[in-house]
Amino acid sequence: MYALIGTQYLGNHFILRQGSTQGIQVPTQKFENLRRAAVANDRVPDWLADAARSQWNIDVAGQPMAGTVLLRPDTEYGYSRASYELNLGCNYDCEHCYLGVKRFEGLDWPDRQRLLDTMRDAGVVWLQLTGGEPLVDRMFTQVYTYAYDLGMLLTVSTNGSRLWRDDILELLVSRPVYKLTITVYGVTADGYDKVTRRPGSYQKFAKGLAAAVAARLPMSLNLVVTHSNADELDGMKAMAEGYGLPYHVYSNISPTIYGGAEVLRSQDPAYLRRRKPFSGCNAGHTFFHTDPFGKASICKVGRDPNIPLLEEGVEGLRRLGGIADTLLGRQGGCTGCTLQGTCGTCMPLVQLYRKAKADLRTYCQHGN
Repeated sequence: MYALIGTQYLGNHFILRQGSTQGIQVPTQKFENLRRAAVANDRVPDWLADAARSQWNIDVAGQPMAGTVLLRPDTEYGYSRASYELNLGCNYDCEHCYLGVKRFEGLDWPDRQRLLDTMRDAGVVWLQLTGGEPLVDRMFTQVYTYAYDLGMLLTVSTNGSRLWRDDILELLVSRPVYKLTITVYGVTADGYDKVTRRPGSYQKFAKGLAAAVAARLPMSLNLVVTHSNADELDGMKAMAEGYGLPYHVYSNISPTIYGGAEVLRSQDPAYLRRRKPFSGCNAGHTFFHTDPFGKASICKVGRDPNIPLLEEGVEGLRRLGGIADTLLGRQGGCTGCTLQGTCGTCMPLVQLYRKAKADLRTYCQHGN
């Protein structure tokens, strides 16, 4: 495995290290010198060895460039971040899940490999592996390993129920995960299992979280609040603080990706929070989402129109920016709205709420 990664990011060049949030910006000319040194199979230059020792306390002095520094190809597409939904299946059946119908479907390995290569060619450095539940995917290990070896820094979004397994822990430690984002549904078996609708799920989660903490994996917690577990929110916060972990509280329930309203019944009205004003985002421009079948969209919410990456390749992403501009523009009943400057709901999410015929109070200021 490589000690360092050299990559382009937003028009500049950086040296990164797997498992670290730190980086070193490198002038273009110096980066080109590194490329020439790699082609000639020279040793790591002194300036880079000194910088690596100062930044990460590692010694690469005198080592050959080959096998020590992975230099990713420059790209003109500019997509530095992406998320990959390995499948829509899960070992839970949460009452609030935005995925709706959960199916264990996805690409075979050759196509997944092609998809990850396409992401690399698009410039993706930070890749989120999600689902469904990614750790129950039959090819999670292959996907994680291959993406890691391509020089991607990996975030895994998980319910934590399999983090206690030796094979999973060994993978995340030996090929250091950039960050784990673990979702929490309660602090008692009764509260947690009521949300997941899977008896015994709390015990697996608690065991997995403890194992991840013991392994010192970098992580943060997402605390999900529904009508079933709202009385455990203070306990969830105390648990996160007890472990010394950062956390975010998610209490606004969204419709399913198909605009289904059935999950909205899990909303606890007392915890419906006003969102921060939506001031735009980079979805579709520097970020994209890929579903289990290789269809690229601007994000997990705005899934249509999409681009079949396995058919069109990386060139297909050139159309994504235009799709984003169309989807994110205010339309329908939101056109000309006098409150849109302080609206906290992006247009793709508004469309899902409309399909679900949701109460205006759940997503629109005019409902209050």
